[in-house]
Amino acid sequence: MAYWEKETFEGTIGRTTEESVPSWTERGGRAAPGAPNVVIILLDDLGFAQLGCYGSDIATPNIDALAAVGLRYNNFHTTALCSPTRAALLSGRNPHSVGLRSVLMADSGFPNARGRVSKSAALLSEILVENGYNTFAVGKWHLNTSQEQSFSGPFDNWPLGRGFEHFYGFLGGATSQWNPDLVEDNKRVKQPARAEDGYHLTEDLTDKAIDYIREQQTAAPDKPFFCYLAYGATHAPHHAPKEYIDKYKGRFDQGWDLAREQYFARQQALGIIPPDAELPPRSPDVLPWEELSEEQKRLYARLQEAFAGFLEHTDHHVGRLVQALKDFGQLDNTLFILLSDNGACSMGGDHGTINNWGDMHGAEPLESKLSRIDEIGTPLADNHYPKGWAQVGNTPLRWYKSFVHAGGVKDPLIIHYPQRIQDGGGIRGQYHHVTDIVPTVLELTGLSAPAEYKGVPQQPIHGTSLAYTFEDGDEPTRKTTQIYEMVGNRAIYHEGWKAVAVHRPDTDFEEDVWELYRLTEDFSEVRDVAAEYPEKLEELVQLWWSEAEKYGFLPLERRSMRAILQNLGARKGPQPPGERVFYRSELGLPMSKSPDIRGKAFEITAEIYRDDISAEGVLVASGGRAGGYVWYIQDNRLVFGNNIEGVRYQYIESAEELPAGEVKLRFVYTPEGENEGTGRLYLGDRHLGEGKLQGSAAIGFAFGQFNIGENGLTPVVPQYQVPFRFGGELKKVVYVTAKPEWDAKAAAELELATE
Repeated sequence: MAYWEKETFEGTIGRTTEESVPSWTERGGRAAPGAPNVVIILLDDLGFAQLGCYGSDIATPNIDALAAVGLRYNNFHTTALCSPTRAALLSGRNPHSVGLRSVLMADSGFPNARGRVSKSAALLSEILVENGYNTFAVGKWHLNTSQEQSFSGPFDNWPLGRGFEHFYGFLGGATSQWNPDLVEDNKRVKQPARAEDGYHLTEDLTDKAIDYIREQQTAAPDKPFFCYLAYGATHAPHHAPKEYIDKYKGRFDQGWDLAREQYFARQQALGIIPPDAELPPRSPDVLPWEELSEEQKRLYARLQEAFAGFLEHTDHHVGRLVQALKDFGQLDNTLFILLSDNGACSMGGDHGTINNWGDMHGAEPLESKLSRIDEIGTPLADNHYPKGWAQVGNTPLRWYKSFVHAGGVKDPLIIHYPQRIQDGGGIRGQYHHVTDIVPTVLELTGLSAPAEYKGVPQQPIHGTSLAYTFEDGDEPTRKTTQIYEMVGNRAIYHEGWKAVAVHRPDTDFEEDVWELYRLTEDFSEVRDVAAEYPEKLEELVQLWWSEAEKYGFLPLERRSMRAILQNLGARKGPQPPGERVFYRSELGLPMSKSPDIRGKAFEITAEIYRDDISAEGVLVASGGRAGGYVWYIQDNRLVFGNNIEGVRYQYIESAEELPAGEVKLRFVYTPEGENEGTGRLYLGDRHLGEGKLQGSAAIGFAFGQFNIGENGLTPVVPQYQVPFRFGGELKKVVYVTAKPEWDAKAAAELELATE
């Protein structure tokens, strides 16, 4: 077969070009004339009430300005967690249907939890790029498994494998705003400037989005573009420049109880909640502000000040993007959508955190937190506010992120599109869901979802376009039913009613207690009417089961996160090797690719060559400032450093200096009891020193990167500055572990910490 027979050719082929008739085909599709650009900004862990135009006292003037000439929705819902919302947002399908029932970025063995989006659900980016759009993603991805996030891929579930032509951001669930784990296209990259010089991820992401739009408009001004900008903000850690945080000094000293009442009053004045909405009593898991000590109040207020500064800083950069669209003459022809992925997050617990990762192993004492209060919001902290402020952020709704009560799933949605929206500043109350964004975009761009994409038959779109709400705020909702499930919590909306049940991990689902709410009369889900309408409740519960079967929500997972991860190690296939060889890498590896040494006996060997004894630097670094371990040479001595929760450090140092030339160095660790052991340093077989290490079950459990030959994002110990690259030749590093098994508890905590 001649090569040209592989394409559709409408001319004729003769022996020569004079005897032939040419024809030309255009590569790819062509967007309809006047098709709008699409910009989606996704904020992270932002509650219903936290924007100024939704009732907050935090300054968000740029987002408020979009709302003033666009529309605000007060009955819009997400999935309660980040990865599932992102899957639903970009695919238009329920997250379980496409393989993302939760944030566990691993394959569970069941279709509803593969940790990546099924190829039977083409993403919006894939549809648009096939129809003449340029596409780029900036920011948080969180849609492929952790095992797929290294240099070895596979890359088919990275952004460039799912229809985006360019990507800049991070792959995981969270990262430092000051020292992020960055990826550009299909490769990890270094941050372009240091935090000490003013670098911040939100600014960097905005710069990149503007650059992409500028380049696209220069190269192909006749083509529309799709920009998906998923900020890390406002997910913890709450990092912002000091001047933004300090603007809020004293603003929250009145505490969360009074702040919640003030937010509620503002929401009523704005009309963002119905006049008959009720403010529920303080959540039973939130401490009364007046019962706190003065020291607690000072700490908790400062943690909220950091969040407020973080949000205002983000708003400033949203404003920069809007101004760029104006400067390019593209704002009026851009469908601009801004939303959050779930409700405000309660993972800061009762008392908030300075080191969010470290507190998962045992709360840092109040005295220690107070001594570090000036670090909040800076590169030295990994801070998160207490759940009392999360409740304020969800006013007037109950519960938080991961719950499928309104506090977890009812979120802000702002749409700005001057070509269709004439009711500037309007509020829309029709019931809608994040699966509805894709069909809305498709309607407004004149496109249809393909029945087949790249040879794979496609699932139908599950969402309902909300474009009908643009002109008529009083038209009844066209969405009649929506099912929810998140970490066992279940709910269903149907024709104005909602049934919802909280699930306690490791219990039978038959023990769950279902509640019933009549949403047309109860915006805040305050009045449980299950006892008054038992038949309606039973109808909705049965409907939940039928919808669950229809959309692939089954099987339900009753176990805790720890139990789930423990089972992952038992799945079929080879177990991790007991010996692993690594070579120097400037890219770093995700923690999922690091040796699993938690709670185990292990040995690390490094073969090095140094011309002289001045060569020093890191041999191995796992983690960063928030916790981890590092093995390095400094002042010609071999050192093993252990960082416990970002506040305690342990060092084992060689008693003598090292020789130059080619040597083999070893570190041998032996557990002694449940949570301690002894580490020993060797030059070949020659003993150089030893010491006790605490927290041995956590050695190797870290939030950050795993690096060979340098320290990646932040220093594991304060004895050096990153990258502290080893100045000699590092031939290889070999890890040997005694038993290559999962430590389920630590693995579960790692997944939760990075969610």
